[in-house]
Amino acid sequence: MRNTAEPTIQQEILTAIRAAGRIIIHRHQRPDPDAIGSQVGLAEILRESFPTKEIYQVGETVEGLRFLAEMQTIDDALYQGALVIVTDTANSPRISDDRYPLGDQLIKIDHHPNDEPYGDLVWVDTKASSCSEMIASFALLFPEELTINATAARLLYGGIVGDTGRFLYPATTPRTLEIAAVLMSYPFDAGQLNRELEQMPMKVAKLSGYLYQHLEVDHNGAGRVLLSKELLTDYGIDDSETAAIVALPGVVDEVLAWGIFVQQPEGHYRVRLRSKGPVINELAKRHHGGGHPLASGANAKDLREVEEIYQEIQALCREYQQK
Repeated sequence: MRNTAEPTIQQEILTAIRAAGRIIIHRHQRPDPDAIGSQVGLAEILRESFPTKEIYQVGETVEGLRFLAEMQTIDDALYQGALVIVTDTANSPRISDDRYPLGDQLIKIDHHPNDEPYGDLVWVDTKASSCSEMIASFALLFPEELTINATAARLLYGGIVGDTGRFLYPATTPRTLEIAAVLMSYPFDAGQLNRELEQMPMKVAKLSGYLYQHLEVDHNGAGRVLLSKELLTDYGIDDSETAAIVALPGVVDEVLAWGIFVQQPEGHYRVRLRSKGPVINELAKRHHGGGHPLASGANAKDLREVEEIYQEIQALCREYQQK
């Protein structure tokens, strides 16, 4: 029997939501489907459940994800007395819209390792496939107070699909599939949403061809591709659009772990790391990044650090193969 003298973190979050007249929801910069799905999915649940409250979703809008949701522009004054919730964001420097500390209370909801436990209330579940799964489970835990509508279900389903690689990644659990099944029972077109998440512009498809042609793989399965800023200009692509090709090396059977090194306009490199087995998030932390054991991000200041990171990927793959 649950000890009501010791409320769970979910109960504490619901209590804070009940008490707030205005709630502002943030997520991380350069959002993916899970960031937007969890952020706006939560916003839609709260709008449906508490129609007299003011609910806002803020942050930069990414052109390729407008089919999921749009962001709102609000004045600084609205933060006064507000409850601020940040979803799917491990580290505070990555929060989109730096006004998040201006509210009266801050809540962190995330499924990444809790390397920076910012906020007055922190709910982190690294066993969840996605933050969208956490938000859905939160609503399902309190069905008498929290209502999922079709809009929220679509967003949360899209977030789960995005972060599980369409249920292919190891983070997918029976609970993930159970929640996805519940969300699919709502009246939205899951097939259409899957197609929208899958499709890419022609220019990104052409860049995919470049990736496969220039994918470097060593004998232990360590892979890398370097995308210079000149190359991205030639293809008419910005950094956010390269997210669509990050998983592609994983379909090559010789590839075990890999990095995609994307040069930024300022000259440094954003590093997208993925793995089929070797744990890569500690590597990412050593290079100003972090993330999940098999999916992380890092940064390299120059080609010298790019080479250093690739050598570390090679070492991880070599050690993994020798086990």
